[in-house]
Amino acid sequence: MKTFATGVVVGKFWPPHRGHHHLVATASAQCEHLWVIVAWRPDQDLAADLRAACLREVHPEVEVIVVPDDVDAADSEGWADYTCRILGRRPDACFTSEAYGEAWARAMGARHVSVDPERRTVPCSGRTIRADPLRHLECLSPSMRAVYVRRVCVVGAESTGTTTMAGALAAHYGTALVPEYGREYCEEKWRHGYVAEWETSEFVAIAREQARREDQAARSGGPVLVCDTDVFATAIWHERYLGRRSPEVDAMARERVCDLYLLTGDDIPFVQDGLRDGEDVRHWMHARFAAELAATGRRWALLEGPHEARRAEAIRRVDALLSEPVRPRGTGRR
Repeated sequence: MKTFATGVVVGKFWPPHRGHHHLVATASAQCEHLWVIVAWRPDQDLAADLRAACLREVHPEVEVIVVPDDVDAADSEGWADYTCRILGRRPDACFTSEAYGEAWARAMGARHVSVDPERRTVPCSGRTIRADPLRHLECLSPSMRAVYVRRVCVVGAESTGTTTMAGALAAHYGTALVPEYGREYCEEKWRHGYVAEWETSEFVAIAREQARREDQAARSGGPVLVCDTDVFATAIWHERYLGRRSPEVDAMARERVCDLYLLTGDDIPFVQDGLRDGEDVRHWMHARFAAELAATGRRWALLEGPHEARRAEAIRRVDALLSEPVRPRGTGRR
């Protein structure tokens, strides 16, 4: 039997990290029912819904509640009243790692349980992580890693070296590479003799699977994730094969923007591998990629010349990206 019938943990969880997870797990082990309150403010750069989703994923047994952070942090009685109104009752116990915990619990008539107040068990700090998330990925659970990892996508027309460049970058940074699912799909499709027939539903399926694989890889990757194409590129291939845009794929592409796009130039010889369209459409495709990258406001760079020159320019661009302050993906939602 557990020590308490009910308990509560409250915090910003900006972002949720291993210290928070230790606190919640400790509280959950002692409570029949545990509430975890995520207090958020609009000026914080990580959406509260993402914080809550992370906590629910790691601690599915607890009840996570998202509320506005409207009470002064120093007002223990105000927070006690706010907490009871949120929960609809007084909790039996409050679990914190902070100095305010005792006064907050006393104001509610609850028992205070202090958990690792000196941060010795799990030495992680939200402020430290926010200052440089990529240096502290080990403090984050998989879903939060995916929020902060920088995503670099290599795109380009056929036979312009996209796969070669993506592989070279992944090797240079010692990180994960997300292959092009569309090629895998085409190989299987064409193996059964369906070469010219295409439907929008196929591109939607390709886009969804490419996005799923990208997000999955970002959960365990290093500071940078290299993608050999993405949903944005899938939208252009839909235009190539069906002669029109797909509103559904375009909508997905608007919601999913990598941090940097590297466009491989068409200034190298065309090589036919038995699956490619042909050189006659390569220049048109290259022009469409360049035009759409510019039109959609994506951050991008053109890679031209021999492979080593392209590789050096790509590394320079990625290094510049990694040196900049990191904003989490999902900024702007509650």
